[in-house]
Amino acid sequence: MLIVIVLILLGFILLLKGADFLVDGSSALAAKMSISEIVIGLTIVAFGTSSPELLVNIFASLKDQPDVAFGNIVGSNIVNVLLILGISGIIYPIQIEKNTVWREIPFSLLAVFALFLMCNDMYFNNSENFLSRGDGLVLLLFFIIFLTYSFGIPKVESRDKPEIKELSNLKIILLILGGLVGLIFGGKLVVENTVYLARRLMVSEKLIGLTIVSIGTSLPELLTSTVAAYKKKSDIAIGNIVGSNIFNIFFILGVSAVIRPLPFQSVLNVDLIVLILVSLILFLTMFTGKKHSLDRWESELLVLLYILYTVYLLIRK
Repeated sequence: MLIVIVLILLGFILLLKGADFLVDGSSALAAKMSISEIVIGLTIVAFGTSSPELLVNIFASLKDQPDVAFGNIVGSNIVNVLLILGISGIIYPIQIEKNTVWREIPFSLLAVFALFLMCNDMYFNNSENFLSRGDGLVLLLFFIIFLTYSFGIPKVESRDKPEIKELSNLKIILLILGGLVGLIFGGKLVVENTVYLARRLMVSEKLIGLTIVSIGTSLPELLTSTVAAYKKKSDIAIGNIVGSNIFNIFFILGVSAVIRPLPFQSVLNVDLIVLILVSLILFLTMFTGKKHSLDRWESELLVLLYILYTVYLLIRK
């Protein structure tokens, strides 16, 4: 049992460092290619910090573990908004651009609604609930639309300019390749050992996915957004989270379903509804207190809601 726990911790370390290397390498590459800085935040940085979720889900799909795949993504998105944005906003109130309020946040809400409809086939054609390959392709189509929108954003100076180190081409390549290797092996260790641990402890795989795996794979988002908040870089703090949530559903679950159709347990509808409410709460906080700002008291409320949600998960099992 101790060896399994050590392997899980090792997997999380590899995931964390792998994502760190991938973000640094990708950001440096984007800077050399003169890509808009806001696009870096919404796409490359968000993709880099979502890489652990991607690798965990790929292995979960290959090993036919749909509860881990769904639990990881839904749980990670809830963690991103309630826990990570909550902690970031407590460190320093997050000012949010008007475009993010009216475009990116609603787009992340659209992602959850689309996933909810696709997973609940029984309500539309009396068939078994699952995310089919066709559904996966539709999610990937939404992802392409999101990318097209992101790269169509005019290149302007943002309020929070990302600090990107100027690196040599060789170092950029080594960082990207090293990051991918860390993510691949880390994802494999996390999935195999958390599922084994869940079975030994007679805990459901969906609970493990919604808690341990989702928090572990969200560590890159946690570090990125909290450091950004500490440095008073609000755009990066919020852009990383919103972008990651969009990536998680449209790209990662899309890829997962294309690899292998994912059966969906109706009990997870509660968690999807929680994610919908969480996304709505985030949108509404833009109009309470200081406009277009996540204030400290709102951030404290988000963290409190996450604690209550975790207690509910432990009671539900």
